[in-house]
Amino acid sequence: MKIIALHSDFIEYKAVKEAIKNPPAADKELHKVEDCLVVFTAIEKQDEGHEDTVAKNAASEIKKIAGQVKADTVVIYPWVHLSSNPSSPGSAQSVLKLLNEKLKKEFKTVEQSPFGWYKQFEIKVKGHPLAELSREIKTVDVEDAKEDQEESQALKAEKKLVSHWHILDMNGTLHDISINDDKIKGFDFAGRKNLEKFTRYEMAKVRVAKEEPPHVKIMRDLELVDYEPGTDPGHFRYYPKGRLVKSLLEDLITKEVIDYGGMEVETPIMYDYEHPSLKAYLNRFPARQYSIQTPNKKVFLRFAACFGQFLMANHATISYKNLPMRLYELTRYSFRVEQRGELTGLRRLRAFSMPDCHAFCQDLEQAKQEMHARFDLAERIHSKIGFKLPDDFEFAIRTTKEFYNENKPHIMSLIEKWGKPALVEMWDEKFFYYNMKYEWNFVDALDKASALTTDQVDTENAKNYDITYIDTEGKAQNPLILHFSPGAVERIIYAMLEKIYMESQNNSKVPMLPIWLSPAQVRIIPVSEKQRDYAINLSEKFNNVRVDVDDRDEKLGKKIMQAGTEWVPRIVVIGDREVQDGTLTVTLRETGEKKQMSISELQNNIDEAMESRPFKALSLPKLLSKRPVFVG
Repeated sequence: MKIIALHSDFIEYKAVKEAIKNPPAADKELHKVEDCLVVFTAIEKQDEGHEDTVAKNAASEIKKIAGQVKADTVVIYPWVHLSSNPSSPGSAQSVLKLLNEKLKKEFKTVEQSPFGWYKQFEIKVKGHPLAELSREIKTVDVEDAKEDQEESQALKAEKKLVSHWHILDMNGTLHDISINDDKIKGFDFAGRKNLEKFTRYEMAKVRVAKEEPPHVKIMRDLELVDYEPGTDPGHFRYYPKGRLVKSLLEDLITKEVIDYGGMEVETPIMYDYEHPSLKAYLNRFPARQYSIQTPNKKVFLRFAACFGQFLMANHATISYKNLPMRLYELTRYSFRVEQRGELTGLRRLRAFSMPDCHAFCQDLEQAKQEMHARFDLAERIHSKIGFKLPDDFEFAIRTTKEFYNENKPHIMSLIEKWGKPALVEMWDEKFFYYNMKYEWNFVDALDKASALTTDQVDTENAKNYDITYIDTEGKAQNPLILHFSPGAVERIIYAMLEKIYMESQNNSKVPMLPIWLSPAQVRIIPVSEKQRDYAINLSEKFNNVRVDVDDRDEKLGKKIMQAGTEWVPRIVVIGDREVQDGTLTVTLRETGEKKQMSISELQNNIDEAMESRPFKALSLPKLLSKRPVFVG
């Protein structure tokens, strides 16, 4: 069975002509239903004999969708054109009857358009990201069927994991904390509201999102990123502006990692499910995988760069003189089958670009030194992106009791470097492949937290993959492996947009991207057609600046307003006076100030904002009259 669910302002329909022999009687009057979830349905040949199961699964899916869009009225609209292999009319009517019965137990109002009739209809679909969804309903009971994604042993273990929660302060005191009567006991969070939000979120371990986070509307309004309805949930399309922003972030991160000493490699995105080393690691990582049956074998899509880099290290000849050895890949893409209720914009998704850098170290002491170097690397990356450290993040340590007790000076050195108290999650025993990791977590406008930077001490995989180095005595030894990432690029964009939103709400800051990431850094607006050629000629005089020209036949006020809604940081209006004296009247978005500048002064203003960060040319036509509208 196939369905398309459309969250609609209204649907109007009426039966016009019989489409099958002896269809059920139908009212031929115009019928209108307002503020509803319209579900177009096609029952298929393979559904025959499974009518009850298909109806049950369809009802469950429709309930989920209605819950997401907050609809309490459902209209079932039989539409055979969704399928090239429709069922018999009798089987279809059986499914629809059962479906209606099940839905009426869940919803205030359930209606169905006539079955077996050609109908005329008019529908107005709401414009939000979840307003148009398609689903394929299975003929097996979803409660009993094996899930399409594989669940690792670590993920199963995580469900039974007992965590002991603490706050580690700057004095080295470990405060035991607990939640009683919805209040966190054991630590005074005065002046640390964000840490309290983060702690509450982590201790609850509830990842399901009940409402849309603000960054989703922003990413669509700016024509950066959007949902892709033609694929699996949690995968996104990037419009030209969004691809530009994403690629600049990728370039900055990659340059910083290479400058630190990372050796950039490239590895496959899919791996053999039965490879012994890969399978062992797969079961030690708490994630759900996409699995695929190829003509030759069953494979899984990688969730990080670990697999390829570890297999590469296995074949390498490594001396102690080469350590720490740093392998790096920006995976485009990594895949994790996050649960549907947890998928929320760019915060949690199923395909993402993960900068992943592994350091192979001689021993724990070298690993500790390397972790500090990578901590500094993360600070450079996030500061250059535009985050304020440590204010924009909350710090977390996740560790076994044994590692904490034996290495508290190292953990405290990280806390001191960070500069404020941290949440500590402690386990009685090691459940995963690491015995300690740290995280930098961003808390968003809905008080949800997401880890960006992380580094982990892996004690298992060198042995599992038979990765060795030759020590000073000529003997083969297994190194320790550190897993570092400054965060998935998509999640960095999410955090940046959420930060901008919260600052605009709380501090009356004008929302804008950092100038180095702004798709258009300077917009030149001629007052009339007379200044058009001058404006275009002026746009050519800048070096490594993304300049566009609003040459459209629109009123000046509308052009200026649109530049504001696009968050253009520098707006230059060209009238007769500017043409005559060669000066520029430049509006600075962050302050609203209008300044008289020369071309060289505006060039310097942009250069200072770039501060040696990556530059890419504008990836859209320079003239706004030549641009398509992707959203709206």
